[in-house]
Amino acid sequence: MLRGNFHTHTIFCDGRNTAQEMAERAVEIGFTHLGFSGHMDSEIRMELKEYNKEISRLQKTFRGRLDILRGAELDVLFQPRDEEEAGLLEQMEYLIGSVHYVQGADGNFFAVDDTAERLTEGCREHFGGDYYRLARAYYDLEAQVCDRLHCTFIGHFDLITRFNDDLHYLDESDPRYYGPALEAMEYLISKDIPFEINCGAYNRGRKAELYPNRFLLKNLQEFGGELLINSDAHQKELLDGGFDHAVRTAIDCGFTHTNFLEHGPDGKIVFRQVPLDGELFS
Repeated sequence: MLRGNFHTHTIFCDGRNTAQEMAERAVEIGFTHLGFSGHMDSEIRMELKEYNKEISRLQKTFRGRLDILRGAELDVLFQPRDEEEAGLLEQMEYLIGSVHYVQGADGNFFAVDDTAERLTEGCREHFGGDYYRLARAYYDLEAQVCDRLHCTFIGHFDLITRFNDDLHYLDESDPRYYGPALEAMEYLISKDIPFEINCGAYNRGRKAELYPNRFLLKNLQEFGGELLINSDAHQKELLDGGFDHAVRTAIDCGFTHTNFLEHGPDGKIVFRQVPLDGELFS
């Protein structure tokens, strides 16, 4: 089992457990690293002062037992509401760059991962029901994640497929779908930014595949991309959810290592490569 997770949500956003409970669970299951990454987007917005205060407290409380990192998950369309909020975000030790929303021609936006009904309505209203046009718009935004957010790694790259297992609105083997995805992927790799394997929907039984799917993951490896493996946990019981499957999938796709985030000797966050059959596994 991997002994760390860097995509973790708590009651500060849409998670079920407190940050304290998440940290206690991490120690209980043998984690050495835990990164908190509360949502900051147009619909889910943390109270950053309290969040920063609590994660800083936990870093001191668990020092020597668990390397706790303070981060946030930003949506590509996110805009700080004022200078104070922008300043508090600058205190984050790492950022996940994600796309949860797509904008229509009228400037309004809708979530691609909230409900199937909201996705269907948004595609019909803004893209005439053409899911391939929607996918193009989604991946056009994905390609901007690094430039807009200056993030540390890419979150759930193909979230646009969240409901595809049930609704089959996209043929993921169709060039109209994967062409824009690969274009965005290649551009982001040119920025030297890693991608996560995200187990969130898989470990909650909502999706048969991980993010990215195997086809995209194989291309990521062939393009020379780097990865992290994260559970996207919204409850403590799933803090390590899907890890065994993710490790096997990464190896099957040609990866030999994953990456961990940790505090370096100077206190700044650094990447460390971890062999996929190596020291951080039980």
